[in-house]
Amino acid sequence: QVQLVESGGGLVQSGGSLRLSCAASGSIFSIARMGWYRQAPGKERELVADIGIGGSTNYAGSVKGRFTIFRDIAKGTVSLQMNSLKPADTAVYYCYARQSVNGYWGQGTQVTVSS
Repeated sequence: QVQLVESGGGLVQSGGSLRLSCAASGSIFSIARMGWYRQAPGKERELVADIGIGGSTNYAGSVKGRFTIFRDIAKGTVSLQMNSLKPADTAVYYCYARQSVNGYWGQGTQVTVSS
């Protein structure tokens, strides 16, 4: 079992920056990948970025060059540095962690980017 707690959401103006953090507890050393999804009103949840144990990353095309994901395996944390934010980035951001079979979600944190 893994529990995830997110922090760092909020309101920011277009062009600004935010950093999201997620702390895992429980069986953290069995986590293969950690990352972030987001869901805007009326839209499906989509992958923003994730990172594996060896450091391999995936980014949504819409955030490449603006967002950077970091992971501290020993601490069980993953962070998302978001720069040059746009109103289109407004969404609830969810941390997730995937073991070999099971996946876990955080409760979500709201990010709102004003124009």
